[in-house]
Amino acid sequence: MYKNLRLLYITTPNKEEAQKIGRALVEENLAACANIFDGMNSIYKWKGKVQEENECVLIVKTHYSRVKKVTRRVKEMHSYEVPAVVSLTITEDEGNQEYLEWLEKCSKQPFEL
Repeated sequence: MYKNLRLLYITTPNKEEAQKIGRALVEENLAACANIFDGMNSIYKWKGKVQEENECVLIVKTHYSRVKKVTRRVKEMHSYEVPAVVSLTITEDEGNQEYLEWLEKCSKQPFEL
């Protein structure tokens, strides 16, 4: 059965903001899990100029049914004018099936009647 699981790639300016957002998403049942990678160096173009900054990566694991809500919540809490929130599909016939089942159970939005 297709689980429709997603990884959301989100960048933040620092670990504290990543922790605040990640914790809120898990506590609010919008995500099953959040991972934080500190110390990333980003080079990007913003408003016509090349920028280079240290950032933090927040990886959020959730179900497709929660992606729009997660994106809205991240935008509410994030300090960036245009935060990066990119949804990636998880290949479900690979990896630890017990973990994928846990992820689905923890993050799937129940159907509302």
